[in-house]
Amino acid sequence: MPFDHAAASVAEAGVAVVRGPIDTARLLAEVADVDAGGNVLFVGTVRGVTAGAVTRSLTYDAHEPLAIATLATLRREAVTRFDLTACGIVHRLGVVAPGEAGVAIAASAPHRRAAFAATEWLLDRLKRDVPIWKCEEDSGGGREWVHPATAPRPGAEA
Repeated sequence: MPFDHAAASVAEAGVAVVRGPIDTARLLAEVADVDAGGNVLFVGTVRGVTAGAVTRSLTYDAHEPLAIATLATLRREAVTRFDLTACGIVHRLGVVAPGEAGVAIAASAPHRRAAFAATEWLLDRLKRDVPIWKCEEDSGGGREWVHPATAPRPGAEA
C-alpha cells in the first residue's frame, strides 16, 4: 500500500509521524479495498479535561527514526495477526490542542471484527512500545511528561 502523507516528517510504508493535522479521510481512503468488508478508522483526540484538570494542550515528542521503525514493525505484525487487507498509522508530533487528533489508525479486513480488533491492539501496543512522549499542559501552566513509562523521557539523563 503506498502511503504518501503530505505533512509527513518521517514515513515508511503505511506509517508516518507528522507535524500538522492528520488527514483522517485520506488515511481511511488509503486502506480501503474492494476485498475488505470492514474498514475501521480510530482517531485519538486530545481531551479537554484529564483527571479533573482542564487540558490546555498536549505536546508530543519522539525519537522519530525509532518511532517509525517500531510503528512499521507493529503494522506488519497487525497485518499478519489479524489478516488485514491494509493498515496505516499516523501520529502527530508537536503541540496539539483539545479536540484535535494526535493519532489515527486505519485498518481494513475481509470482516469487521478483525479490523476493530487490529486498531485496538495497535493503539495498545503503540502506547506501550513506541518512543513517543506526551507532555500534558493544564490550564494553570502545569506540565507533566508521560508515556511510555519504560522509555527515557526527552532531556532525561541516560
